[in-house]
Amino acid sequence: MRKGEQTRAAILNAALELAGRDGLEGLTIGLLADRMQMSKSGVFAHFGSREDLQVEVIREYHRRFEEEVFFPSMVLPRGLPRLRALVNRWMDKRIREVTTGCIYISGAVEYDDRAESAVRDQLVASVQAWRRALLRAITQAKEVGHLRQDADPHLMLFEMYSLTLGLHHDARFLREPGAVEIARIALEKLILSYQSG
Repeated sequence: MRKGEQTRAAILNAALELAGRDGLEGLTIGLLADRMQMSKSGVFAHFGSREDLQVEVIREYHRRFEEEVFFPSMVLPRGLPRLRALVNRWMDKRIREVTTGCIYISGAVEYDDRAESAVRDQLVASVQAWRRALLRAITQAKEVGHLRQDADPHLMLFEMYSLTLGLHHDARFLREPGAVEIARIALEKLILSYQSG
């Protein structure tokens, strides 16, 4: 990478950390400039506006999410092997983010009742892309006969998502020491309840 690209990547990395800690609304050009020991105009030169920066942070978070969770799971066969890989990698990421924060979850809280904006639109698009991937994996597991034929993929998706949100709430907000193990057990119990045979 050229120097300008390296600087932009470093700013984006610092912005991801700050957004995980303080939320997307807590991410300011001034705070980022202080963290990077740069001038505000130096940060603006790479992103143009605070909103542009927030959108790029969401895109980068999503790119990393795909690299850590989605792409490694796609090498496994369709059905429960792939679905379990997606869920387990997703859970592992959630566990790491108990201390660093999850931009999808904090962003949903920050933007759930806000007017349409580029930041909200990017956040919704990223979360929906993940949900579609998970729903597709559930549907494929049903199609190959690993899940019961009466299984409702949309209901299963809702239950899985609810359990991971519960993990975030109990582990990050309440700091319940057993939250991770309970969430893992609950997710496996959920999958088994839909399994065929």
